[in-house]
Amino acid sequence: MKRRSFIATAGIGAAASALAAPAVAQDVLQWKMVTSWPKNLPGPGVAAQKLADRITLLSGGRIEVQLFAAGELVPGNGVFDAVSQGTADLYHAVPSYWGSKSKAILLFCSQPFGLTATEQVGWMSYGGGQELYDEVYAGFGLKPFLCGNSGPQWAGWFREPINSAEDLKGLRFRSTGLASEMCTKLGMSVQALSGGEMFQALQSGALDAGEFIGPWTDAAVGYQQIAKHYYWPGIGEPGSAEECAVNLESWNALPDDLKAAVRAACESLYNEVLTEYLTNHARALEQLVANDGVEVHRLPDDVLAAMWTAAGEVYNELLAGDETTKKVTESFMAYRDLIAGYQVQSEAGAINARAAAMGV
Repeated sequence: MKRRSFIATAGIGAAASALAAPAVAQDVLQWKMVTSWPKNLPGPGVAAQKLADRITLLSGGRIEVQLFAAGELVPGNGVFDAVSQGTADLYHAVPSYWGSKSKAILLFCSQPFGLTATEQVGWMSYGGGQELYDEVYAGFGLKPFLCGNSGPQWAGWFREPINSAEDLKGLRFRSTGLASEMCTKLGMSVQALSGGEMFQALQSGALDAGEFIGPWTDAAVGYQQIAKHYYWPGIGEPGSAEECAVNLESWNALPDDLKAAVRAACESLYNEVLTEYLTNHARALEQLVANDGVEVHRLPDDVLAAMWTAAGEVYNELLAGDETTKKVTESFMAYRDLIAGYQVQSEAGAINARAAAMGV
């Protein structure tokens, strides 16, 4: 995340792996990692295994991380509590699953009309986000790190086309985090389900539509078998961060070199995970359109306008909430407002100019 910080911590981790080898036998820590994903699910399941392996590697084998997929040790939605209570040492999930713990947590994952993946790192590293992240999670006995990002998520899979904001009213829809609160304000009947549960609900007719991640992961789950209308842009989650949280007692018991190794493992995976998602999303979308009859649509302008209004209502409620949530929301909004105008000329400007020149 911070380039200088990462270079320094990666160097410490590498040094630890070289210098500590003779002492490994007497001091190996056996850590249990629980995750919210099926084992090796394309995207987050793959990223979780990479993280477990990298912590083991950068610690020079002094921390051996054993990964337990969702349901193997605890349910996918139980990993926060399991690590907080010391049943496991660390987890891999996304902050958007923990809104029932604190609304402030939701802002560390993604925000409607909010930060992209790179902007999220900017807020964490240079806008005070990490300090707030640490403060909120410490209240639950956890030490958190961002360790990946799926990039811009898609607006979702729909059985029928969406032509106006009026079409959203009463729609049974799967979503999570702050995006789900925005959708509720649009009159949608929102359900928080796992990716597999969303597939089953679409298949049975219990859901009319839903969003999960993006083409690579979504295709692996199989939504294209049921719903053929795939919508963008996913402004509910412009950049959905993945996180690792370590039990705070386990974290505090580590010597400084092993803390550096864990931190370096998380930081070094962020861009690796993001670029893997982006590359495989692009490849998967081509296949979904060419082989599965998926129709790709842009959300109508009036839907986007209605979503912007609904998102504003969500943020106003966060600002009126408890002191911690208000503080985190103000920090996020200050960074969003700082970066938004610049990005029009910077990243968005370059991408839009390229698209216009290429005719895509």
